[in-house]
Amino acid sequence: MTHDRYSDAFIREVLDGTKTIAMVGASANTVRPSYFVLKYMLSKGYRVFPINPGQAGKEILGQTVYGSLADVPEPIDMVDIFRNSEAALGVTQEALALSPLPKVIWMQLSVRNDEAAKLAEDAGLKVVMDRCPKIEYGRLSGEIGWTGVNSRMLSSKRPTLKAGFQHRGLGGKPTGS
Repeated sequence: MTHDRYSDAFIREVLDGTKTIAMVGASANTVRPSYFVLKYMLSKGYRVFPINPGQAGKEILGQTVYGSLADVPEPIDMVDIFRNSEAALGVTQEALALSPLPKVIWMQLSVRNDEAAKLAEDAGLKVVMDRCPKIEYGRLSGEIGWTGVNSRMLSSKRPTLKAGFQHRGLGGKPTGS
């Protein structure tokens, strides 16, 4: 797969198929992007495990912080990499040592490592690079349009509302949270 462009259907499939996310590089600093992505993904019903060796054992947004992917006590669907491009290979190798394997390696905005992507895809994982799940969720659900951002999506269909304050799903039937 080339990683220059992803179809909306592919991103939707990844986000719909994900229930648990390990966020490598999560920060307790409230002005860091990883903090507000963590907060947003929690608000959308995902179970998020912050990974940060320097914060291990503490909490971020009520979630226990783990020192490594191997320390997470339950299976992980997505590994969200909030580290630089060079670190993505090591994180991917760590993810591939897990049992069961995660379904997705997601590299945040400006993070791209083709070697890591090939390694993950060869193991049967889906890979997304240089994208943010918060932005993609907001774009696909239409929420991003509430702030005036062009979502590149036009539809006459009424959005599917889910439980919670101004919470739109990605499609399908509404679910409670």
